[in-house]
Amino acid sequence: MFILPDLPYASGALAPVISEATLLTHHGKHHARYVESTNALLANGEASRATLEDVVRRAARGDTSLFNNAAQAWNHAFFWRCMRPGGAPVPDVLAAAVALAFGDQAGLRSEFLAEGAAHFGSGWLWLVARGAVLSVMSTHDAGSPLVDPGLTPLLVCDLWEHAYYLDHRNDRTGFLIAWWDQLVDWSFVGAQLDAAIADEAGWRYPEAVA
Repeated sequence: MFILPDLPYASGALAPVISEATLLTHHGKHHARYVESTNALLANGEASRATLEDVVRRAARGDTSLFNNAAQAWNHAFFWRCMRPGGAPVPDVLAAAVALAFGDQAGLRSEFLAEGAAHFGSGWLWLVARGAVLSVMSTHDAGSPLVDPGLTPLLVCDLWEHAYYLDHRNDRTGFLIAWWDQLVDWSFVGAQLDAAIADEAGWRYPEAVA
């Protein structure tokens, strides 16, 4: 069965952008429910034989319920990993790729925030790479770039209301600005880009346990 990964920081470490109360509920209840539902929907023993990435890609071909839960489990785990208290500097290789795609870091910030603010309803906001070429995209509900074998997710922000409703009074744009400016772990984003350039898998969800 798949597990709920621990947070890579203390539950209060992302405040005030994401309060401890929001993070405990988001991780301990919302994320946990998706993991539990994914395990329940898988056949006996199936969760110990497949990666969650494989489950998401297979379910995308027609098993809507399994896809929604497995993709949400994966998206949330990736989201936690994209953040670090206080953020992190942008690595040189990533900075060069950003300059090619967006002009500079400010150009990326502007496009990312605009895409997130314009997205209607619930979903996820991504920075992705196709090889060394970067782009910004949003997906609806549980949508994930995992379903496109040519894309590597580098960064994601949760656009579902429960991610920011209490802390930011449902001000999505205000949340996105604070999140971008204070929490993004650019060292992790850079490592994902390195994997994309090398045509490697990058970050993987923890392996299932018996």
